[in-house]
Amino acid sequence: MNVGHAKGVGPASSLLETPATGWRASLHGLDRWLGIATELPAAALVLADIVVLFTGVVARYVFHDPIVWTDELAGILFLWMSMLGAVVALRRGEHMRMTAFVAKASPGTRAFLDVFALAAALAFLLLVVHPAYEYASEEAIVVTPALEISNAWRAAALPVGVLLMIVVSVLRLLQVQPPGRSLKALALVGLVCLVFWLLAPVLAPLGKANLVIFFAGVVGACVFAGVPIGFAFALATFGFLSLTTRTPMIVLVGRMDEGMSHLILLAIPLFVFLGLLIEMTGMARAMVQFLASLLGHVRGGLSYVLIGAMYLVSGISGSKAADMAAIAPVLFPEMKKRGAKPGDLVALLATTGAQTETIPPSIVLITIGSVTGVSIAALFTGGMLPGIVLGVALCAVVWWRYRHEDLSGVQRASGSAIGRALVYALPAVALPFVIRAAVVEGVATATEVSTIGIVYSVIAGLAVYRQFDFRRVLPMLVETAALSGAIIFIIGAATGMAWGLTQSGFAQDLAAAMEAMPGGRAGFLAVSVVAFVVLGSVLEGIPAIVLFGPLMFPIARAVGVHEVHYAMVVVLAMGLGLFAPPFGVGYYAACAIGKVDPVEGMRPIWGYLVALVIGLIAVAAVPWFSIGFLK
Repeated sequence: MNVGHAKGVGPASSLLETPATGWRASLHGLDRWLGIATELPAAALVLADIVVLFTGVVARYVFHDPIVWTDELAGILFLWMSMLGAVVALRRGEHMRMTAFVAKASPGTRAFLDVFALAAALAFLLLVVHPAYEYASEEAIVVTPALEISNAWRAAALPVGVLLMIVVSVLRLLQVQPPGRSLKALALVGLVCLVFWLLAPVLAPLGKANLVIFFAGVVGACVFAGVPIGFAFALATFGFLSLTTRTPMIVLVGRMDEGMSHLILLAIPLFVFLGLLIEMTGMARAMVQFLASLLGHVRGGLSYVLIGAMYLVSGISGSKAADMAAIAPVLFPEMKKRGAKPGDLVALLATTGAQTETIPPSIVLITIGSVTGVSIAALFTGGMLPGIVLGVALCAVVWWRYRHEDLSGVQRASGSAIGRALVYALPAVALPFVIRAAVVEGVATATEVSTIGIVYSVIAGLAVYRQFDFRRVLPMLVETAALSGAIIFIIGAATGMAWGLTQSGFAQDLAAAMEAMPGGRAGFLAVSVVAFVVLGSVLEGIPAIVLFGPLMFPIARAVGVHEVHYAMVVVLAMGLGLFAPPFGVGYYAACAIGKVDPVEGMRPIWGYLVALVIGLIAVAAVPWFSIGFLK
């Protein structure tokens, strides 16, 4: 559910001195070389994973002679890509973080909090580097089943990635201006760590009160201070385990490795790259132009096109910002010509982002399948109709607002023009349906079908749309690695945190409390909706679902809620929180893409949000919308 990269700390934070001279110029030069040394291998690993997996697909489905080691090799490459991608994301300032409160601070305070976030990340990296090395060393005695090589070749990605992130963090802190800001941030982080270490004898006897101290207090303070979410989770978990239990920290590294190594997560970078390809090859534009030829003459027609286009492309890229960026530039100019207010446009754009969260191939649905064991095919089948229900609710608001729109200057497209647009758009329009049908019908897994989609898009871009810029391929591969690395690092940190919560007995206490809640199934769903709206606005979808999915889904089953139905409800609730102002960062991403002042969209968005709430209540109240088409 990542909405973009406007929330990071790094080179874009305006804290670095430009132009640099003397020893600072040397630091900039070292930073550039470090960028090359991490970005090129990360891009190569993305490409290698695509080639390996597609080779396995061809061998299995074309030659009926499966290659037994492709998945294992792809898994090794994936962990290395994830760790190097996390390094690239840290260097670029693209790790997900909440900035709703940071953005409201004074410029000086905001600059200090940016540096503090970097110092906090460095603290965790320094604490975990030795356990990561120990973990990789112990994995050396394990032999992989297919390739029959030492598992250290895979596990070494963890200490190497941590060491590289330490180097990146130190370089960033050395380049901060003025230098005293870095020293103050490091001193504050060091002081906090020292205080917690000294309080260890006091904390240990507190028992479950430590859950509030670390997983509410520490996580909350870090998140609201702008510390990247993955590092906030990791710091709190490390502190809880090291100061209040006797758990070796190598166990935490192992749980993080486990969270980052699910084979289904391989689909994340592949769908991210596929989404970038769809935009680069002009396939997204072709879809929008076809829908516009159908509905452009209807009152509010282009708003309906916006809703439909987001439904078609949603979820493929892994980033709502990418989905919105593929659609908005095509539609917004013409919509403004017809008199639409910029605030209303960006309000609708943001709410379509929430509406389409369940549309497969959704990265959030893939993550749910990974951490809860729910069938990906069932989730993909169940996600189609809830998006339509919320889309209909948004269309009702569009109809009311644009019922008096003046279309006297708009010419209706002729049948032949619509036909030409359909023929031109058909390869693009078919792709999302082919992807979803292949997974739902069991023809291919989500990971396999993503490689098929990539090859399909490359062929369509070269042969049909004649729009394929080879110069953009390398930056797209790097962007894929960075976004995927940021997502996978959060999943790893949240997996470690969820394990810590489970070991503390919190999961059992939560289950007992939720099962005893008045109202039974309906009460449980109502509380879940409220909880995940809040979590969506604070944590975003992926970290929230990795953290609470393993805890909440068993409870849902116990009170009689179908797991696919529950998945749709919580995903839509998180989407509502993610795109609702004033805290939802998705809303601000939509404003940035539409180049509209957020203040302009505040008033018109409430009508759309009410429609989403009504749609969400309908989905929660009528399970058939989510499970009616399951086999």
